[in-house]
Amino acid sequence: MRKPIQVLVLPYRHYKNEIQFALFKRADLNVWQGIAGGVEEGENIFEACKREANEEAGIPFDASFIKLDSKSTIPVNFINGDFLWGERTFNVIEYCFGVCVDDIDIVLSEEHKEVFWTDYEKAFTMFKWDSNRNALWELNERIKRMK
Repeated sequence: MRKPIQVLVLPYRHYKNEIQFALFKRADLNVWQGIAGGVEEGENIFEACKREANEEAGIPFDASFIKLDSKSTIPVNFINGDFLWGERTFNVIEYCFGVCVDDIDIVLSEEHKEVFWTDYEKAFTMFKWDSNRNALWELNERIKRMK
């Protein structure tokens, strides 16, 4: 059973002296977003982050993940229909992560039909969801301060 909690994972890489971010085009909604998915019973958010990254993009469990401070709430009707968790659950919390994928090939699941690598500015304009843009901003700032 899935918990009323969501994770968002934003892969990035160092490419020709710049940072690029991966955007994923969903097969069902035809929108650009990060890797997103639910937290299963018995899983914590970090375990779910790693599992979703592996399932949707082939990212190894031992990749360099960064937990972000960014969080959002998402209406339940945006996630597999209304009232999955009962009539009193209206929103789920989305926890955000970044992951460095230098030298890792992205392998798409059927959930996505395309991956697109681009810089921060372009990624910011292409993401469909505000939560993805908020997490992208934080991740970009953290990467800049790591240098």
